[in-house]
Amino acid sequence: MSNNKVRKFVPRKKFCRFCADKNLVIDYKRPDILSQFVTERGKIIGRRITGTCAKHQRALTRAIKRARQMALMYYTTVHSTEVKKKTMSI
Repeated sequence: MSNNKVRKFVPRKKFCRFCADKNLVIDYKRPDILSQFVTERGKIIGRRITGTCAKHQRALTRAIKRARQMALMYYTTVHSTEVKKKTMSI
């Protein structure tokens, strides 16, 4: 008999960044923080992937939508200036 133990993949415990750091505030006026929770296509990343708790995910979604409404963030990549430059040069 061989003594080879098979190690299973154990994912790291996800934690809410906003619960861990009380100084980090969810605010629509801070698109630098909010953009970390949005894909490059403009979709809001779910809490299963980011690890945020339900309370902060709701606040995060609300802040992202407000930032989009106030034109601080883009809705999609089509609105991004980098993508427009690429499509204009063709």
